[in-house]
Amino acid sequence: MHSSNLLRSFNFLYFALLALFVSFLPVYLDAQGLSTSRIGLIIGTGGFIAIFSQPLWGMISDRTKTIKKIMLLLLFCSTIIGYLLYDSKSFIVLLLFTMLLYFFLMPLDPLTESLNFQTAERLGTSYGSIRTFGAVGYAVMSLIVGYAAQYFGIHSLAYLFGGIGMLSLIICLALPDAPVTGKPISLRSLRNFLSNKETIWFMVLIFICAVPQRINDTFLGVYIRELGGSNHLVGIAFFFAAGSEILVFALSFWWLRKGKELALISFAAFFYFLRFLISAWMTDPHVLVAIQLLQTFTFPIFYSAAIQYLYQIVPEEWRATGQTVLAIIFFGVSGIVASYLGGWFYQAFGVHTLFTWVSVLSFSGFLLSLVLRAVYRKQKLAT
Repeated sequence: MHSSNLLRSFNFLYFALLALFVSFLPVYLDAQGLSTSRIGLIIGTGGFIAIFSQPLWGMISDRTKTIKKIMLLLLFCSTIIGYLLYDSKSFIVLLLFTMLLYFFLMPLDPLTESLNFQTAERLGTSYGSIRTFGAVGYAVMSLIVGYAAQYFGIHSLAYLFGGIGMLSLIICLALPDAPVTGKPISLRSLRNFLSNKETIWFMVLIFICAVPQRINDTFLGVYIRELGGSNHLVGIAFFFAAGSEILVFALSFWWLRKGKELALISFAAFFYFLRFLISAWMTDPHVLVAIQLLQTFTFPIFYSAAIQYLYQIVPEEWRATGQTVLAIIFFGVSGIVASYLGGWFYQAFGVHTLFTWVSVLSFSGFLLSLVLRAVYRKQKLAT
């Protein structure tokens, strides 16, 4: 099989695992009778682990100049731990296995995205043509998990995770490694990148826009169940969200233009605001599910533009680490705030107030993106 098709297959399987973990862990915890504050505590603690694990594995990858071997190790551990997680009931055991899965599974996201981007560059194809299959995998697995949880019980997620993990390992074994840069590793170049004002403001923007997305990812399933929806309906919601990304990623060669990244981020941030403002007023779970189709204009545009912008400002030899920094902000730090604060906010004030607050935060991200665009445009005109 051609290397690009192998990578597409791996994206399908890996993002299917992410659907099982990111989207359905809160649903699984809710089914075990945990409160929203305890759900937030477990997922938020996992986010702390990701802050350390993602840069650790990213730097190991850059230092050893291999992505594939690191991915194989992480996948093997994740498959075992994921099976055990979805076969557990005790709060302490659930907390422990969630922390371990954040340590091994979540670092695979930036490594996979780095492999996608570098392979696309080497083969002269678009990043979106590869990443599209990740969206397909997420969407398909969301639908499968919803049916499996409804008809075979919530613990069937353990068998799904173990099976998909094993298939991912087989495909990963056949993957070619990422092309290695000839530039030497320089800690000074990494330090300059991380301390650069443009980098700092970019990461602040990512954080402000990511927190609302992560709150939605964490509590959407719980919200649907609170409104009277079934696990099957939760699966359809995440299927709609992920499925709506497919065409956007597939057509990224057409709409993702260099130099337009901040404009695209502004566009996505505005639709985040609309999406969460509408969600705040929902009382019918079926309408809330339909609203997830607005993902078309949010996450795929936002994340694709963010990755392309990042690769323009990060030193070439630190790409895997730079991708990891982006993942830390989007899935780690923002995930901690979303889980801890979101869980407390949900329990103290209710879900409708939570999503109202989330929409205000999204609008703040939209305003910041407009300010940064104006500042950088003025700087370019001055030079």
